[in-house]
Amino acid sequence: MLKVAAVAATALIVAASQLAYAQTASTAKTERSSAAELKKLTDLRVDLVKAALQLTPDQTQYWPPVESAIRARAENRIARLAKVAETVGKRADESPLEIMGNRDPIAFMQRRAEALAQRSADLDKLAVAWQPLYKTLSPEQKKRMAALAVFVLHDMSDAIERHRAESGEEE
Repeated sequence: MLKVAAVAATALIVAASQLAYAQTASTAKTERSSAAELKKLTDLRVDLVKAALQLTPDQTQYWPPVESAIRARAENRIARLAKVAETVGKRADESPLEIMGNRDPIAFMQRRAEALAQRSADLDKLAVAWQPLYKTLSPEQKKRMAALAVFVLHDMSDAIERHRAESGEEE
């Protein structure tokens, strides 16, 4: 079963990476479809985690808060991405030289701090939601959860590296 979950997680992550990688903020239609794709991706991730854990009837009572926290975190991420897309869209008419000359490092740091504070709060809520369920998981379920986490973290680090490489090329 662990192999099936690993294969499913890998397939989902590869598909999700391509969706995230293909996103652009050039038009309102693209932004809407990207948000819809991200919501679909969230649904797939929730289903994958639930299926991989194979919750017992006693454990299912702890699932709704976990799912709610996962979805809230994803919605907040979508909102942050939309805000970034809006900011980038406002500067689309400016040349790279104008963008560099008009940068406000203090405003940037404040926006970054707000985003990090939101991410921190979301992660804390997710940990609080997971705690009661995690206590009831069997050792096998904990192994499956850890395997999923490793796949997700590996994919996230790959996405970050791709983003850094692209940003370095553009600047």
